[in-house]
Amino acid sequence: MQLKTVLLTATFAATIPLANWMIGNVGTECIPQGPCLLPVGFDLYAPSGVLVVGAAFVLRDVVHEAGGIRAAFAAIGIGGLLAWTFAAPALVAASVAAFLFSELADLAVYAPLRRRRLWLAVLASGFAGAAVDSAVFLWFAFGSLDFIAGQVVGKLWMTVGAGAALIVSRKAVV
Repeated sequence: MQLKTVLLTATFAATIPLANWMIGNVGTECIPQGPCLLPVGFDLYAPSGVLVVGAAFVLRDVVHEAGGIRAAFAAIGIGGLLAWTFAAPALVAASVAAFLFSELADLAVYAPLRRRRLWLAVLASGFAGAAVDSAVFLWFAFGSLDFIAGQVVGKLWMTVGAGAALIVSRKAVV
């Protein structure tokens, strides 16, 4: 595996424990026995890890490009193992399940589009991943979908931002 792929995989893997840590420690409001929340716009709130997860979707696509689907799944496994040191087991299990299911949704959307238009593949798979990840995570972690709209909006902000950065960086290289 090339050094670039290893670094990208490690960066993507780091998003899982970082998101889990943020959920319990960063926010404008922390709910007892629940997540810490941040405003994401449109009068919506989401667990604070949403910021990292939205960027993680784009990183996942970059890892997929650099090292293939195996590298992406390896990063999820490594990130899940690292997350055990930062969060409660139920939160980590919910997070890993959400990443796995959203990875499958992402793959179904990203793989067919990536050869035609990379930016479209990143954005469309980010939308699909945001919806699946949000539903799975919130249900497994908190038994509720109360913050699903905020989760999706927050992840999409980060996906659009990271996707724009990807477009700019690819144009700068060309």
